[in-house]
Amino acid sequence: MVKVGRVLVALLLAALPGTTATAVAEPAQPPWTGSWETAPSGTAPALPGAAVRNVVHLSTGGTAVRIRLSNRLGTKPLQLGAVTVALRRAAGPDALPGALRTATFQGAPTATVPPGQDLLTDPVPLPVPDDSDLLVTVYTPVDSGPATYHRTALQTSYLAPAGAGHVADEDGSAYTTATGYWYYVTGVDVLGTAAGSVVAFGDSLTDGNGSTPEANHRWPDRLAEHLRGARLGVLNAGIAGNRLLRDGTGPSALARLDADALDRAGVRILIVFEGINDIKGTPEASDPEAFAAAYRTIVARAHARGIQVVGVTLTPYGGHSAHTPAREAVRQQVNTFIRTGGAFDAVADADAAVRDPAAPERILPGYDPGDHLHFNDTGMRAVADTVARALSSRSLGTVGAAPAAA
Repeated sequence: MVKVGRVLVALLLAALPGTTATAVAEPAQPPWTGSWETAPSGTAPALPGAAVRNVVHLSTGGTAVRIRLSNRLGTKPLQLGAVTVALRRAAGPDALPGALRTATFQGAPTATVPPGQDLLTDPVPLPVPDDSDLLVTVYTPVDSGPATYHRTALQTSYLAPAGAGHVADEDGSAYTTATGYWYYVTGVDVLGTAAGSVVAFGDSLTDGNGSTPEANHRWPDRLAEHLRGARLGVLNAGIAGNRLLRDGTGPSALARLDADALDRAGVRILIVFEGINDIKGTPEASDPEAFAAAYRTIVARAHARGIQVVGVTLTPYGGHSAHTPAREAVRQQVNTFIRTGGAFDAVADADAAVRDPAAPERILPGYDPGDHLHFNDTGMRAVADTVARALSSRSLGTVGAAPAAA
């Protein structure tokens, strides 16, 4: 992968509203940058007395971390009995010896998060490398009502049913129950040399459905490989089933834009890849002008924060049970707007990258995991490569060449 020097990173970010090359090249102090994110997608039953050891994968490293805990979708105050953070030793729930720290909240080891809110920990002095796994362990001593979670983690995390005495265990032997969800933790920021973060905002195509579990092969993970030399973190704000225009799985894109994208640490670029669930869902959305208005609103809100926006064309789903000729016509009209409507700062034409030339309403068979909607690992890489090229078009040089195949 081509390395991107400091000067080129400064030029890239200087193209964004509200930034300058001088400020990027010589920051007054190391900034916080988002390195990992997941978006709350719903609630699960509370786990009173349990400790949840969430496994999360960082895109970029730093000298310290801070953790975002969420009670955004909860209905009662969330009582946090203890939170620890550690580098993962290897596969499984074991922490790397000597690399586990207790997180605090304004100096206290416990905290209460009101319903509908998030809470950041104090800075935790823990050096973390790029491309590393972190264990974020959350102990909830009492029933605090429905637990805010992310359903489609594609990553095994671990529970200690009697967690009170095991939150700070380096040995993970008490964590005997596996879970495919992320509980409470929705973000990790790092302190150090990162130049900012990029948010991938979308639905199940961004969340990773169709890619290999436990492998970090979602397209935002692959994009992080492109951008590592540029010291840009990549945040995955995808929610399976999410919709652009109305609530679906999780709040609509317009409703969650601030909390899941614009408010995240160090955001420089927003990548919007959302809308197919509106076309194929119930009730379906068939007015391309409604899509255009929503995209323009997202861009305007991002620009007001000094954030550039990349629009991603909606990809084919011919062969899926929800596909119809009328819905295909809507998808084509929406894509015409994304490509030529002038709303976005750049366009990543994922449709062109993944469609079958012999049947353009369908995904290439080599990219299709079998449901004719999502992408396998190869398709995820094709989307990431397309987005990386769009990012390069906004800089004065190459953000990153395609990484070698895993």
